[in-house]
Amino acid sequence: MIDAPRLSLRVLITGASGFAGRHLAAACAAAGADVTGISRSGETRVDLLDAEAAGDIVGASRPDVVYHLAARAHVGESWRDPAATLHDNVAMTLNVLEAVRAHAPEATVVAVGSGEVYGPPAQLPVTETAPLRPQNPYAVSKASADLLAGFYTDAHGLRVIRARAFNHAGPGQAPTYAIASFAQQVARAVDAGEDPIRIVTGNPDTRRDYTDVRDVVRAYRLLAARAEPGIYNICSGRTASTTELVGALAEAAGAELQHEIDPALLRTHEVMELRGSYDALREATGWEPQIPLEQTLSDALAWWRA
Repeated sequence: MIDAPRLSLRVLITGASGFAGRHLAAACAAAGADVTGISRSGETRVDLLDAEAAGDIVGASRPDVVYHLAARAHVGESWRDPAATLHDNVAMTLNVLEAVRAHAPEATVVAVGSGEVYGPPAQLPVTETAPLRPQNPYAVSKASADLLAGFYTDAHGLRVIRARAFNHAGPGQAPTYAIASFAQQVARAVDAGEDPIRIVTGNPDTRRDYTDVRDVVRAYRLLAARAEPGIYNICSGRTASTTELVGALAEAAGAELQHEIDPALLRTHEVMELRGSYDALREATGWEPQIPLEQTLSDALAWWRA
C-alpha cells in the first residue's frame, strides 16, 4: 500500500473549507505539515479575487507547497451565472499564481483542475493529451485556469502541477453533487421508515468516473512530493451510471428502490460518459485508487445518517 510521504512543510491550501479542501487539510496536518487553510468562509478568510490579499497571505505563510482548490465548482450553478463562474475561477487562479511568483517562487503549486475540461471524448479512457472541449461554463472556466497555470510554468518558470481531478465523492460532501444528493435522499427515506425509498435524479444513463475524495487528496500530496510540472489526471479508470449509483445506495440501506427522473434536473450538452486514464499519475508517483466505490457510497450514506 503506497501512501503519501510525511512532509514537514509549510502548506497553503486555498478553498480549505470546501469538501476536498477539508480532507486535504486534515491529511496534511496528520502528516506533520504546518497548514494554512484559507477560504471565503472558514476561520482564515481571504478573498482571492483581491490580488493584494492573495499576495499578503502567500507572503505571510511562506509556503513550500500551495494547493489551489478554491473555485466556483458547481456545473448547474455555472449555467445560471456563467459570467461570475468564468471571471472568478480565472481571476482567483491568476492572483494565486502572481502571488506565488512574487513571494514564493520556489514553491510547488498544485493547481486543481477538472476532468470536465475534456468534454465529449473522442476515445476512452481519456488521457492528458486529449483536446479540451468543455461543454458547460464551469468547464470553460477550469480549462482557462488550467491553461493559465501551464503558462506560468512556461513563461515564469514556476513549479506548477496541473491536477485534473475527475468526479470525487465521500463523507462530508454537499448535496449539490450527485452521490451526496442521492445519499442524503436515501438517509432521509430510511430514517422516515420508507420502503421502497424514493430517489429523484436527472439523467439516469450518464456515466462518470468516480474516485473517493480520500484517494484524491492522497494524489494531490503525492504529486506535490514526487511529480514534475505537468498535467495529471486523477481518476479511477472506471465508470458508474446514475442508475447504478442509486441502486447501490438502496442496497446499502437494505431497502427497495423507487427511482424517479426529474426533467428539471436534465442538463443540456450532457456528456454521456467520461472515463479517465491515470497512467501518468501512477508513473510519476506510484498512486493507485485504494477505496472501492462501494465503500465511498456506504461512507457517504453513513455520514448523512449520522
